[in-house]
Amino acid sequence: MSGLFHTISQITDELSTDECKRISYLCGALDMDKFSTDPRGMLQSVMCQMRMDYMFLMELILKIKRYDLLREVLSTNKSTVEGLLKNGHSVSEYRVLMADVSEDMDTEDLKSLAFLLGGTLPKHKLENVQSFLDIVVELEKLDQLSSEKMDLIEHCLRSIHRADLAKKISHYRQTVLMTKQGPSPPDRLKFCRIQLPNSAFSVSAASRNVRPVFQFCDKPAAVKKELPGTSFYCQKQEEVYSMQSDPRGLCLIIDCVGTEGDELEQAFKALHFHVITHKLLSVRDMQSTLREVAHQQGHYRASAFVCCIISRSRSSNLLATDSHGPGLNLDTVRRLFTSDSCPGLAGKPKLFFIQSYDVSEPQRCAGCMGCEDDEGGELETDGPVLLCCKRTVPVDADIFWSHCWTQEKQLEVPNHQSVYLKALRSSLTEGQKRRTHLVDLHMAVNRAVYEHNHKSPESSYFLNLRHTLRRTVYLS
Repeated sequence: MSGLFHTISQITDELSTDECKRISYLCGALDMDKFSTDPRGMLQSVMCQMRMDYMFLMELILKIKRYDLLREVLSTNKSTVEGLLKNGHSVSEYRVLMADVSEDMDTEDLKSLAFLLGGTLPKHKLENVQSFLDIVVELEKLDQLSSEKMDLIEHCLRSIHRADLAKKISHYRQTVLMTKQGPSPPDRLKFCRIQLPNSAFSVSAASRNVRPVFQFCDKPAAVKKELPGTSFYCQKQEEVYSMQSDPRGLCLIIDCVGTEGDELEQAFKALHFHVITHKLLSVRDMQSTLREVAHQQGHYRASAFVCCIISRSRSSNLLATDSHGPGLNLDTVRRLFTSDSCPGLAGKPKLFFIQSYDVSEPQRCAGCMGCEDDEGGELETDGPVLLCCKRTVPVDADIFWSHCWTQEKQLEVPNHQSVYLKALRSSLTEGQKRRTHLVDLHMAVNRAVYEHNHKSPESSYFLNLRHTLRRTVYLS
């Protein structure tokens, strides 16, 4: 990981303050005020807390259009990264939209927008506005703006005569609305039939568990003339995993700490999953339980699978209730539910949420919020492998992997509650109300963990979010 830290340092040295803000916003951070004093240091902290890897880093640089850094620092190019992202991305499309709008706003636009929002945002906040993202962040904090709530900002953009930017907002909202409701009646709108791309799995369209979302087609006749008899993507469209089965699937909860399994059970029952909870298992019993669940025939009828694990750990090995022994490797957990091991889940989303409490001796991680060294937080390039830098990357399709870990001493705190699990439950509940897709939903979890670490660096949590989802997941 020292090489990645060095790369992050190289990149942040080349970024302007505005670009640092944009990347931080894309990562889900809302504490923009602190960027005025040390933008590069703050960005390095955010990126470390976000469990950065090279793929996510390349995606961020692509989104801020610094193609020179892709070429000169990351030894790749725009087309290559775009190709890699066709199978899935980690950055919220809503946040990319807000960052793009910010880039197109000039000083006069910003002044006009601040004037319009004088009755909505505090005066002292408006006086310190330096970019459109500063306004966006404050509106998000007040719940006046989100991926599902964009009326206010679209109206303001039209009022300051930026119809071009308002049109971008409107187009995004249409995409979200059509994802929710499906196509409008055919007598009002014309549509082209959408053909789903070939799946990596050799299964039928029904078992691939995909619901196509139709989009506007401006010139359907022209499309047919160009490609007679074939279906065509008329505009960028969102493919959504179907969640039509009842129950939606199995949610397995293994709580080897005995603290928050019951709360997780209630959260996933509310999302219409059949929940099975096991508590205080040994490593041997945990592995046996996972294998038994992976072999259940009910997966063929299900839409998805969820696995939640709460356990002590040593590095990437879960210890369950055992105090000694090698433990169960997280990669072994993942492999039990691949399409080869569990064909009933082929082409279906497999969601993992893991909270582990590490029994290893903590090591310092320069550049991370809460892990700064005595020299002021510079990134180390030749240090040892650090607690907050371990990673588990899913290599199979259709996996969403959210792994949070902190030190075992947290369990000694009376009435301990995991910041991560609490934020996850809250986010799942809110996402169900607003019909927010899973990647955007997890941004709220990222934000809660980051804010906790900023306030309580002595009890930091570290979060690794990776996914290979090929379509969008809605749990509402």
